[in-house]
Amino acid sequence: MMRANSSMKKWGRDLIYDLIGALLQAFGVWCFIEPCMIAPGGASGIALLVNHITGLPVGTLTLIINIPLLISAYILLDKKMAIKTIRTVVLMTIVLDMAVSPWIPQYVGDRLISSVFGGILVGAGMALIFMEGSTTGGGDILAKLLQKKFPYMHTGYAIMLIDIVVIGASVLVFRELESALYGMISMVCTTQAIDAILYGMNKGTMVMINSPKNQEIASRIMARLDRGTTFFKSVGGYSRKECETLMCVVDRKQFYLVKEIIDSCDPGAFVIVSETKEVYGEGFLDDPRWKEGGIPQS
Repeated sequence: MMRANSSMKKWGRDLIYDLIGALLQAFGVWCFIEPCMIAPGGASGIALLVNHITGLPVGTLTLIINIPLLISAYILLDKKMAIKTIRTVVLMTIVLDMAVSPWIPQYVGDRLISSVFGGILVGAGMALIFMEGSTTGGGDILAKLLQKKFPYMHTGYAIMLIDIVVIGASVLVFRELESALYGMISMVCTTQAIDAILYGMNKGTMVMINSPKNQEIASRIMARLDRGTTFFKSVGGYSRKECETLMCVVDRKQFYLVKEIIDSCDPGAFVIVSETKEVYGEGFLDDPRWKEGGIPQS
């Protein structure tokens, strides 16, 4: 009984995420991207091109384009993912063609504004759908199918290749180079919106330090910045000597202070600096998802 209730709650949550994601995508596509005459990649981009030629509804065209891809995904890829994607794509079609297009007015102002806001709304909708383990079909599935044929092709490259083909086709359909340029802007905004929602805005900077004065550097970082530090046992590849590697994660605005401390203690220190997508734990934001999932807090 408890398992059935849990499954129903999960199904209901997935449906809510799909519905909100479909609404955001529908607003982005119908209100901003379609009147702007751009095709920012994926199945929806192809649907927009066909819509410009035939006048058929964008949502219905997106569903038709996805049908052979979804069948292929069900046979060749993950059946569970394919079933979830079918539900998502059907819901997106209904929302776009029946709930948004007939009632919501389109923005017909500046094309740059249309590209940016359309891209952000589409990206936000896609991120919500991705969070529940589904996809929007189209380019995602085609990229996976390409990977099956060419195993050494990275997913990102496969998706980028598909999007470039669609954006290139928009030049021929809309008969202007600006359509492709605005399409690229919209695609970048979509990607940034997906990253911001999936990975969060709580980015940080991770610093790895190898120095004989690591103890002093760690003490000064903790005293001046009130940030924790961690030591890892390591071995020099050339010298074969055991040493300690110092690691700390700080807010991006604090990195220049860390660099100042390192330079003042040991100007010859070996330092690796990298950006972190998200940082949780003491001194940073707490994420309730981690606590619910039983993942230990750092």
